[in-house]
Amino acid sequence: MGQAEYQAACHIVRALKEAGHVAVLAGGCVRDRLLGIVPKDYDVATSATPEQVKVVFPGSKGVGEAFAVVLVRHEEVVTEVATFRKDGPYADGRRPDYVELDGATMEEDAARRDFTINGLFEDPDGEEESKVIDFHDGVADLKTHRCVRAIGDPAARIAEDRLRMLRAVRFAARFGFHIEAATKEAIVKHAPELGAVSRERVGGELVMMLSHQARFEAAGMLQELGLDVAILGSAPHSDFPRLASLSSEASGAAALAAWALDRGMSGDVAGVLRDTLRLSNDTEDAIRDALGLLPRLMAEWSVAGVAAKKRMANHPGYEAAWWLLEATSPESARVIAAEVADLSQGIGLAPVPLLSGDDLIAAGHRPGPHFAVALAAAYDAQLAGHISSLEEAVAIAERTFHGDLS
Repeated sequence: MGQAEYQAACHIVRALKEAGHVAVLAGGCVRDRLLGIVPKDYDVATSATPEQVKVVFPGSKGVGEAFAVVLVRHEEVVTEVATFRKDGPYADGRRPDYVELDGATMEEDAARRDFTINGLFEDPDGEEESKVIDFHDGVADLKTHRCVRAIGDPAARIAEDRLRMLRAVRFAARFGFHIEAATKEAIVKHAPELGAVSRERVGGELVMMLSHQARFEAAGMLQELGLDVAILGSAPHSDFPRLASLSSEASGAAALAAWALDRGMSGDVAGVLRDTLRLSNDTEDAIRDALGLLPRLMAEWSVAGVAAKKRMANHPGYEAAWWLLEATSPESARVIAAEVADLSQGIGLAPVPLLSGDDLIAAGHRPGPHFAVALAAAYDAQLAGHISSLEEAVAIAERTFHGDLS
């Protein structure tokens, strides 16, 4: 995201203003620009109704018209345009029962948002001193207080959507902020209620915050506020040594595994995290693979042969397992990384096998479980550099069929 997205959003704001509506940049993009961060996306808020937006931008598409959101395309960039609104009550603790659009003002739209730093608007054509429109001292919280503060009554904001407790942690950790005292007190009081939030939504927030380089800080806040207990149950106090040392380059799956290990989890960690956080199959597999390989790297690598080392280095969990090892045993990890670099030379870590099942059938053998043993033996010999031709591979297989691998 960059200049093209910003210019598209500004074009939309100007077109809506020219049509007689109020329009501004809104929310996170304003916050990020004030912090010197390139926004991931730009949102526009306006007094125009969805129907009026479509008049200004024929061909635009309503995607959340119950919440007055329209997608507007300009020069291949798609921008969300939302009508100013007031929210009704939140009976389900997630979304308002209804929204009011009729006559809603920018100030009323700001009042429904979660935190002061997210309740900011920007007029891209305004004078410098009035460019940012701030109804709740969000600029001061960004620049001076460096805090995450709920708009209005913190308990009321949390009751509307309990996931805001996790969002407060994610924003505070990401920006290096603290959580304002009254907001923090409300989170501690209402932390047990996080269990009422869908696991998918909780998991989505956890994955985002633990995928960020500020994950160690996030884990500490989760523990301090009692939110981690509401998610995964009680655990001994932790200083999160793995997360503290985990490289910022490590994957989100590695971070989730490190967090679980630091909290003292054992057994089927991947399965527990999957069920608790409704993780994707890919993320669950990545955690399972990493935690399955990690003890092997620790216990077997130093005594393993070339073929076994290549198999471990080519294991789908190798990268995440290596990052976990590097967080606790950096010297061991460096030794392994150096060996893997050497092993990658020549035929590489995973050359195309010389021998296939079809080759064995062509040699007159009937398929069966013994094929797997023969193929593995031939491939190990290939990985170790002992053989380099199909004939040699067939000979290795023949010897396994006769039980002679001496």
